[in-house]
Amino acid sequence: MSNKNPRHVVPNPTGGWDVKAPGARRASSHHNTQADAVNRARTVIGNAGGGELNIHNRSGQIRAKDTIPKGNDPRSSKG
Repeated sequence: MSNKNPRHVVPNPTGGWDVKAPGARRASSHHNTQADAVNRARTVIGNAGGGELNIHNRSGQIRAKDTIPKGNDPRSSKG
């Protein structure tokens, strides 16, 4: 599951933080604080079935990694 739905929290060159999928040209969301971006990335990964979260520092290096489990969907019906 570690690379099933990876996301990166990266600094935006114009300020703030972005949540991006690997290889994506555009960010899936933009936030003023890194904490807000991390929270959104956790939600996105959980909703997508779990995966790996990579959190970068201001210089772009990965400073932390976290494996996010599948989200808890209260709906039990398929489709």
